[in-house]
Amino acid sequence: MDLSQPFTVDMAASVGITRRMLRSSRFRRLFRGVYIDATVEPTLHDWLRGALLLMPADAVVSHTSAMRLHGYTPRRRGVLELSTNTRQTTGVPGIVLHRRKWGLDSQLVQGLPATGPERTSVDVAVRSPLPELVAFGDHLVHRGLTTIDDLRWYADSRHLDGVRRARRYGPYVVAGAESPPESHLRLLLRFARLPSPEVNGVILDREGGFIARGDLVYQGWKVVVEYDGIHHLRDPRQWRQDLRRRERLEAEGWIVIVVTAVDLHEPQLVPARVHDALSQHGYRGPAPVLSTQWRT
Repeated sequence: MDLSQPFTVDMAASVGITRRMLRSSRFRRLFRGVYIDATVEPTLHDWLRGALLLMPADAVVSHTSAMRLHGYTPRRRGVLELSTNTRQTTGVPGIVLHRRKWGLDSQLVQGLPATGPERTSVDVAVRSPLPELVAFGDHLVHRGLTTIDDLRWYADSRHLDGVRRARRYGPYVVAGAESPPESHLRLLLRFARLPSPEVNGVILDREGGFIARGDLVYQGWKVVVEYDGIHHLRDPRQWRQDLRRRERLEAEGWIVIVVTAVDLHEPQLVPARVHDALSQHGYRGPAPVLSTQWRT
């Protein structure tokens, strides 16, 4: 038995490891009745594998835990979420077991049974905020785990909790968005009723040569909106390349709006900055509308 993988008390007994031995410093307890070698620093995968050992045979990783397995980090991740078609419940701290009436559409994700991208996107729609749902949909499409058409088809063809909200956010999912902050930034502008930008649009110079690929590009007004994460500051070479790139864009007549994580703490200022830039280049549309829907 591989002790670097989670195992139960019964599994340990089958190879001669007693309960007393399990209580020693050689082993780490993950849950009541589930252990792992003490030299292993448990990953999400280890915690989920250990949780599944305590659950019914049909249990699968679901909801926010499935989001994490699919490579997305949700805001809510304090507990592990699993689903079953049985009537079993769990009193294990840190584990939520959802009882489901219908089939779970599971697949192997990183070697663990989990709800697929489409089912997960519907399950989390019950309680996740719309920006996170859109960002998750963008993530799934960008990673090639599903398509926009498949996400919409699944929500339209199922009768499950969450499908109504999934149908509502589906039209906002796009191909090409590469990070959650970019997705949130795009929604800030769209819900403020500004024109829809091109996502990861290619920007060319006057001779048709490639200059850059912008996060959110307004080709008609030569305005590009960029999200600048902290990684740029941590990598001096990347930071220098970004500065040179922006200089080239400005030399070609583009206005570059840079939005940082700090800016997103005062989101009401972002649409106004973009509107001002668009207006400088001929946009005649109305000022941003920060409605109740936008604030929500």
